[in-house]
Amino acid sequence: MADESLVLLLTEVRGKTLRLLEGVDARQAHFAPLGLQNTILWHAGHALVVVEHLAVAPATGAAPSYPAGWFDMFSWASRPGTVKSWPPLAEVVAALIGQQERLLSALRGLGEDRLSVRIGDGPEGRTVRGSILHGLHDEANHQGEIWLLRKLYDRRSYRE
Repeated sequence: MADESLVLLLTEVRGKTLRLLEGVDARQAHFAPLGLQNTILWHAGHALVVVEHLAVAPATGAAPSYPAGWFDMFSWASRPGTVKSWPPLAEVVAALIGQQERLLSALRGLGEDRLSVRIGDGPEGRTVRGSILHGLHDEANHQGEIWLLRKLYDRRSYRE
């Protein structure tokens, strides 16, 4: 039987991420305030990559799946200031929607026996459930960054 709390968490977190990305144009998507490198586009792609590794892969047992080059662009080890060519935000949004559907389907098929399996090494090893929670929590944190970047963009005293 599915863990309805995880289903609800996914629906709430991803739904909010998608709402925050509505209406973001290309200029906003690539905006980074002076001294920062992470953009709305980066935070959206980062949510996709992190959730793929920490939630989708453990839930499905399959390797993480996203377009070639996206790990280097969007992962926790990425260096956004060095990226020369970004995908359009619409492509990332479409991938977020598809990923939500895949994860939702996987969650509906997971029972307690699979959710309680320990994954990872050492004291940091989590259960499948804990990994899914961690991935969705990370995405929720990046929602705050997206919201703040939208707010800063709208309140700039200059236009590029």
